[in-house]
Amino acid sequence: MGGRKYNICMVSCFFHPNMGGVENHIYQLSQCLLARGHKVIVVTHAYGNRTGVRYLSSFLKVYYLPIHVFFKQCTVPTMFTTLPLIRDICIREQIDILHGHGAFSPLCHEAILHARAIGIRAVFTDHSLFGFADYSSINSNKFLEFVLTDIDHVICVSYTSKENTVLRAKLVPAIVSVIPNAVDTSCFTPDVSKKRQGRVTVVVISRLVYRKGMDLLAGIIPIICHHHKHVDFLIGGDGNYRVLIEQVREQHQLMERVILLGGLDHSQVRDVLIQGDIFLNTSLTEAFCIAIVEAASCGCVPEAVALLLVSAISPDCRLSVLKWAGFLKCYQVT
Repeated sequence: MGGRKYNICMVSCFFHPNMGGVENHIYQLSQCLLARGHKVIVVTHAYGNRTGVRYLSSFLKVYYLPIHVFFKQCTVPTMFTTLPLIRDICIREQIDILHGHGAFSPLCHEAILHARAIGIRAVFTDHSLFGFADYSSINSNKFLEFVLTDIDHVICVSYTSKENTVLRAKLVPAIVSVIPNAVDTSCFTPDVSKKRQGRVTVVVISRLVYRKGMDLLAGIIPIICHHHKHVDFLIGGDGNYRVLIEQVREQHQLMERVILLGGLDHSQVRDVLIQGDIFLNTSLTEAFCIAIVEAASCGCVPEAVALLLVSAISPDCRLSVLKWAGFLKCYQVT
């Protein structure tokens, strides 16, 4: 607890009451910093009627700014219209370090630019992987390069993410650190009594959106269920691809084998994970899926598509890259 105490401002478009990995990461990191004696505030956009200043556990102060959402909780990228708000908050709270989260967050990028303009040190944490060839990735990478030109430090959640971010933003590797995500394993303990005897349950907990690979999931569910009669799917989460999953389930008459739980609170995640034998992650952009670590802690065997180097998350755990043709051969019920 010794040493200098800092005033830290976390900024992102993604925060509670929205649920997700970035949201939980910001909240848990803020709680840990508060416990070490630092002052921490969070700046995000308004969520419905939730606007103004609110306080969470441990007196974590949250500014919900009256900024319009453009697409999937991302604010409209205006570059300079947020300057008066960010500047006023930083001066009022006497901020020493501004910490932005998420390459998808325009509010994060704008806050970093404003912080550096008024002489505040800035740190950026990247949570996702991007490509280099498609139009969306090219635009995102150019904007990221522009924002991180004057950054003080960058944090990535895996070594794969570090390589990706250094190439995308043309950064000097020396200013990029890797700090993997972690979970409180006391909150994610296994319970074998909850597993279904004689069946193999594949658990999927994710937002049901394109970048989480839901079209891939919808394609493999009927194939796996056809070739492996002892396999069931338990899917938690919500999103615009839920309709596609429901259509696949009804078309192939898998209503009893594919269960859709809808949106879950974080307190419900463990109750779902302990029912599964395999945790499946199909994300196309995940740099470090915190749900994989939670699933491993609950006794599930994590599986991920080849776009993820899950061995970087837990080399000693029973992690493997999913091979669709030979899937589940080693999990046959005896």
